[in-house]
Amino acid sequence: MNTSISNLKFPFLIFSLIAYTSPAYAYLDPGTGSVLLQGLIGGIAAVMAFLSIYWQKVKAFFSKEKADTDTPEED
Repeated sequence: MNTSISNLKFPFLIFSLIAYTSPAYAYLDPGTGSVLLQGLIGGIAAVMAFLSIYWQKVKAFFSKEKADTDTPEED
């Protein structure tokens, strides 16, 4: 019984800290939107680069085929 109460203390603390907020009186300037857009475009570019590098492995994983390897097969 003691462990269930101690397990609930941490989520209650996090919820309390999130619920107790004060107004920030801040605004988002146009530069912030530009940074967010650049981050989104950079993230998409990183995912596309990762997939283009490992495209054969990804394709083989979804098609249940053996991936093309660089080592030649021995007879």
